Amino acid sequence: MNSTDSADVKISNIAVLTSGGDAPGMNAAIRSVVRSAAFYKLNCFGVYRGYEGMIKGSILPLGPRSVNNIINKGGTILKSARSNEFRTKEGRKKAFANLHQKNIDALVVIGGDGSFTGGLIFQQEFGIPVIGIPGTIDNDIYGTSHTLGYDTAMNTVVEAVDKIRDTAISHNRLFFVEVMGRDAGHIALNSGIGAGAEEILIPEEDMGLDRLLESLKRSKKSGKLSSIVMVAEGDKIGKNVFELAEYIEENLPDYEVRVSVLGHMQRGGAPSCFDRVLASRMGLRAVEELRKGTSGYMVGIGDGKMILTPLEKAIKGKSKIDNELVRVSEIMRL
Repeated sequence: MNSTDSADVKISNIAVLTSGGDAPGMNAAIRSVVRSAAFYKLNCFGVYRGYEGMIKGSILPLGPRSVNNIINKGGTILKSARSNEFRTKEGRKKAFANLHQKNIDALVVIGGDGSFTGGLIFQQEFGIPVIGIPGTIDNDIYGTSHTLGYDTAMNTVVEAVDKIRDTAISHNRLFFVEVMGRDAGHIALNSGIGAGAEEILIPEEDMGLDRLLESLKRSKKSGKLSSIVMVAEGDKIGKNVFELAEYIEENLPDYEVRVSVLGHMQRGGAPSCFDRVLASRMGLRAVEELRKGTSGYMVGIGDGKMILTPLEKAIKGKSKIDNELVRVSEIMRL
């Protein structure tokens, strides 16, 4: 079934898995799904290593005590893995057989658009109800203002940039700080404003080399002896952040330029309070929707409330950058 209306199908056994890149808050979501299932007298199973584990039969029962003391943990206790075999019909048949063997009749998928694509195809082929929970630090999923891990990642970046700025000021250096965001600049824009970056380069706003150079020259003339330039990894100005830094160093010899790529440290660490609460709300709503017969939807948050978006829209839609924040960043760089 693919609606939010009540269904005649009675859900008794729910499986939960994490797939794709890990994100802080995934464990909190797992905990919420397991305990919400227990509250409603449903059995819950954990699928280890995502769709690959479903194919291999790595499916174990989880109870309320199985998820003790994980709300504060980064990563995912269920692990995550890519699965090329699940992309094939034969692979999905194996996965279905393993779920069927354990009488699992509903699935909660925690992950990003790739994970949701797999879940949607699986639901369409075998009729197992699927609800998605968005877990990715990039915040690039349509249908929710925040994905799990996004808030934590921003706080991690701000903390790191605060430390980098100490060095930049001490040595009158210009730092290019690259953060994650291949297709979306949410982390760079928000953490850039929060950390007081002089410039923020994101895929959605093609600043151009000349404009960047002029802006840095103005900063130098205004008396700034050091600068932070926040760069989303998907920014299109240069081939990469190192090439961009070389260009600036050649054209602004007064600056001593350094590059810091924060990389996977943004994915790790204890989730923020916001992500823990959001994960708890999403996990509960996912279980409650499955009990009502809902399938093929993602649980998200909008205006502080839990909302539902069809998985197809969540996959195909694009999250939008906040233009008001772009305006704020432009004024704050003075």
